[in-house]
Amino acid sequence: MQRILSTQLSTHVGATVRVAGWVHRRRLLKSVAFLIVRDAAGLAQVVITDPGVRAELEQLTEETVVEVTATVVANDTAPAGVELVDPAVRPLGPAAVPPPFDLYRPALTATLPTQLDNAPTALRHPSRSAALRISAASVAGFRAALDARDFVEIHTPKVVGSSTESGANVFALDWFGRPAYLAQSPQFYKQLMVGVFERVYEVGPVFRAEPHDTVRHLAQYTSLDAELGFIADHRDVMAVLRDTLAGMLGAVTDRAGAALATLGVEAPEVPAEIPAVHFTEALKIAGAPADEPDLAPAHERALGEWARREHGSEFLFVTGYPMAKRPFYTHPDPARPAYSNGFDLLFRGLELVTGGQRLHRYDDYLAALAERGEPVEPYAGYVDAFRHGMPPHGGFAIGLERFVARLTGAANVREVTAFPRDLHRLTP
Repeated sequence: MQRILSTQLSTHVGATVRVAGWVHRRRLLKSVAFLIVRDAAGLAQVVITDPGVRAELEQLTEETVVEVTATVVANDTAPAGVELVDPAVRPLGPAAVPPPFDLYRPALTATLPTQLDNAPTALRHPSRSAALRISAASVAGFRAALDARDFVEIHTPKVVGSSTESGANVFALDWFGRPAYLAQSPQFYKQLMVGVFERVYEVGPVFRAEPHDTVRHLAQYTSLDAELGFIADHRDVMAVLRDTLAGMLGAVTDRAGAALATLGVEAPEVPAEIPAVHFTEALKIAGAPADEPDLAPAHERALGEWARREHGSEFLFVTGYPMAKRPFYTHPDPARPAYSNGFDLLFRGLELVTGGQRLHRYDDYLAALAERGEPVEPYAGYVDAFRHGMPPHGGFAIGLERFVARLTGAANVREVTAFPRDLHRLTP
């Protein structure tokens, strides 16, 4: 008999079926016992009246893996309107050691450190697994949106010979006796691949050694990167990003609607045109000094409130960041060279995406590195490619975990990360 999932039970009323999963909860009443079995799709309620089967159930602990063969009957008060009766219950392994928290409760009440220490079992709770389903759907939507626009998925090295973002900290390692680093981003490689495919994207881990210890930062996270050639300026990149976000949120609604419902959230609408303000105007809106070189978290929150109030939008582009705060490969604004053809996208008052137009001429790279006092040699393999012809291009990078945290309303990005890596955590 082929195993079915809990969500398929309603189509098998009157039939004998086989389900399998984990003991989610046992309720041992005087005349009847209930076994709630959890599988990847949801919950199934098993009704036990036979004394022998009840005695077997009493020996099972929560999270023990079991198989149940039983008859499906309709019951409006049961999960999905059906339940299983006259069961045969067979353990598929030894009795499980229960985790240090109750997974059957609606909310996982353990502290976040306790959850992270016990991640393999904490992630079984519907609230934690729902966030990961939303993450998976987001990636699927990212890929689909860019595939539809003739982007090619690439896979680039995560061990590199020099840092990508000048000035940022990197994780150093020994590469057969030579110094090497974990890649901070696929930036250089995705730019070079524009010279091959014109439009490329990548989904992969990136590593940042900045010693942040905040609710919004991880030392390793998943970056959704895209780069496209033959653009006029950064606004072409912003248009592609807008459509990509709409595709991601559409996929979340279609593929992870149940997960959204579990968390009690709705996917926001992406405006047909996301409102945009120049950095200098953003400082005024946020009440920041005119000489402020960057936006602080409080400024971002103020801008998010302004975007909702003035435009009814959860999203806001801030363009024209000062060149001094952008990487050396950023293209300056031809009309205002002190400012960049770059942007950040704020989602609900938090920086989610960084992007912009890149330099594409070899001589401009030499000048940019010289202006910042950077030697050319560590970047030679990257910069030399621009001697052989590269089109005007630009791109963006979305932090997946930050996107999901903001979408679900999680207070800490670690709540939506399966096995986070940060300043303090290398296990499990």
